[in-house]
Amino acid sequence: MIKVLSISTHSQVEFLDITSKVREVIKESGVKNGICCIFVPHTTAGIIINEGADPSVKKDIITQLDNLVPLSGNYKHGEGNSPAHIKASLVGSSETVIVQDGELYLGTWQSIYFCEFDGPRRRKIMVKIVKND
Repeated sequence: MIKVLSISTHSQVEFLDITSKVREVIKESGVKNGICCIFVPHTTAGIIINEGADPSVKKDIITQLDNLVPLSGNYKHGEGNSPAHIKASLVGSSETVIVQDGELYLGTWQSIYFCEFDGPRRRKIMVKIVKND
């Protein structure tokens, strides 16, 4: 089963917690055991799993990515969004999570984040559930 989720971002750089949306897809699928792949088909966005309890963690990640890949630099890409492409490459475009007993098998503090680096935009997230029962 593949479900396409649509989201809107409101800032140039933004991390959105999509864990509850992914949980809804798993529930809707009826799969009890398997894997869940979350993928973004965009070259200036990504997916990460990281701490969801303390919002300062995502702020720290964004700050350090900005330090690594500043908005202005000696970039060659003509569209002016080279930093977004580089950040998306660093964080990656997908994550895979085990589904056990109908639930995401995440750590206590883990959440799934959609990472926008070239917003605001309307984006797609593809969620594939593979049954292993």
